[in-house]
Amino acid sequence: MSDVTERDMTHAETVPASSRPGRRRRLLVLMAVATAIGAAGLAAGGTAGALLGDQLGGPGAAGVPLGLLVVGSALGAVFISGHAHRGHRGRGLMLGYLFGAAGAAVVITATTLRSFPVLLIGSPVLGVANSAIFMTRYAAREAGTESGRGRALGTVFFATALGAAVSPLLLQPSGDLARSLGLPQLSGLYLVAVLAFGTSALIFAAISGARVPWLGQGTGVLSHARGDPPAGRGQLIRAVGNPRTRVALVALGTANFIMVAIMAIAPVQMMMHGHDLAAIGYIIAIHVAGMFGPSPISGYLCDRFGPVLVVLLGGSMYVVACAAGMLTSEQSLLAMAGHLVVVGVGWNFGVVGGSTLLGATVPDALRPHVEGIGEVTQGIAAAVAAPVAGVVAAVDGYHAVLLAGAVIAVFVLLFLRYSIRPAQNRG
Repeated sequence: MSDVTERDMTHAETVPASSRPGRRRRLLVLMAVATAIGAAGLAAGGTAGALLGDQLGGPGAAGVPLGLLVVGSALGAVFISGHAHRGHRGRGLMLGYLFGAAGAAVVITATTLRSFPVLLIGSPVLGVANSAIFMTRYAAREAGTESGRGRALGTVFFATALGAAVSPLLLQPSGDLARSLGLPQLSGLYLVAVLAFGTSALIFAAISGARVPWLGQGTGVLSHARGDPPAGRGQLIRAVGNPRTRVALVALGTANFIMVAIMAIAPVQMMMHGHDLAAIGYIIAIHVAGMFGPSPISGYLCDRFGPVLVVLLGGSMYVVACAAGMLTSEQSLLAMAGHLVVVGVGWNFGVVGGSTLLGATVPDALRPHVEGIGEVTQGIAAAVAAPVAGVVAAVDGYHAVLLAGAVIAVFVLLFLRYSIRPAQNRG
């Protein structure tokens, strides 16, 4: 290794990433690549998990693996944020992906043994990788410049769209591969998850290491010794009590609650109105594109106009989407596509705006803890939304779910509008 390279490695611990534009850009690119690859494993827990739950546990158990996946994701957020607080954000993300790969391997074992209990063991472990995928956006925010943190977060979040859109399309080809290996067809997406999560873990291991040539870009951002004293409970309570922090947490929880509630019922409604699985799959893919595709735009708007405005725009989109859904028929695929795209974009603005604001509301020493609280908030919202939406739909139909979503969005918009002064809008 040359003297110049050794000097670079020595100073990597002390020179902020924001003062090395070339390294910062490469770090963002590498994190985006890792996120895109990791997101290719997302459909294992969602699409294949529901099918396996139905197959191994019966029709009433279809949602159980997904529920456990959400629990695992919430616990994973706490685990990863703990590593981030200790100055090892990259290591935490790497371990999150490794846990996900291990969980996918356990589920593959469950398919070969046809064991529902083993499926229940593997599902929450698999969910830890989901938290790693979504918490990478906070690492991206750390790597961005002071005036470009929203765009950095949005860029890496956008990369999720690439893998998430491809993931459901791998159901059939991965199933064929699994059969060729002598495994059950539904284990195919979990094979993809093992490969995707394992590859992402290797990338984060590389970019977090100072001695890895060229790839080791994350020292000082993802892996560095922190001199911050441990955060006290009183400090954390005061930080969460900050009006801007409350706005961010409410935005994140509401975005996930309304989106999950609608998407828990919309596919069922389309199937009840005679649409086949292929058509439903395309509509869901369009919805997913709406969830992640606008991230560069919402990130730019956060930097240009402030994250609170972006959060308010997301809430307004939810009102529009719910109203449009109530005025259209589930029999029209075009109408459902438009309605669900707006739901996805509203979620994107809520999550990107809320995440950007959350990172700007607290001191560095508390930020990883508050990020973990944000992820747990989203997980709880998702875990509550699906069963509640199911009950509401069973009592009064899909339009009742949309009406409830619109009412919640309006109420939250009023809360957000009066919880923080417009002059404090910029994060």
